[in-house]
Amino acid sequence: MMKFVFSLIAALGIGLGAATAADAPKPYADVKDPENTLLLRLKDGDVLIEMYPQAAPRHVARIKELVREGFYDGLKFHRVIEGFMAQTGDPRGNGTGGSGLNLKAEFNDLPHKRGTVSMARAMDPDSADSQFFICFADSPFLDHQYTVWGQVISGMEAVDKIKRGTGPNGMVYDPDSIVSMNVVADLQK
Repeated sequence: MMKFVFSLIAALGIGLGAATAADAPKPYADVKDPENTLLLRLKDGDVLIEMYPQAAPRHVARIKELVREGFYDGLKFHRVIEGFMAQTGDPRGNGTGGSGLNLKAEFNDLPHKRGTVSMARAMDPDSADSQFFICFADSPFLDHQYTVWGQVISGMEAVDKIKRGTGPNGMVYDPDSIVSMNVVADLQK
């Protein structure tokens, strides 16, 4: 009889667990503007990024285009500096690559604060391509010099867990990667 009871409890527990997981709310269920919100999946959790098309229209359009192509899926966080930022978006994984399309700068008045998402670039202000960074802390010295195109609105705790670099200029040995990146509107279809 006891064996039957334990089997029944186990079966019900598994069934309830499966139903709970299937019925769990999506991390993006309450997003106000799904077409301008990204779901960034990291090994430690989901991150929602609100994009600012009014402040950086060309950058937001290009990011969405690359996201929809699957460009960012699997890319490494190749440069991560404690107390500063985590950078990704290079298909080579070393900071020297991109998608092959430079963007004209769209510097704006949005501040570089904790959770800000901004474009990386070389010395030329119009050299941003596909690489971007997420600020771990306020970084006002970047204001008006890099294009801010988004802000983390949830999941910053997962960003905080990205492996830090120990090499020169924050280079990461055995770096964490983007699991996937999607425009929320595409996930709601």
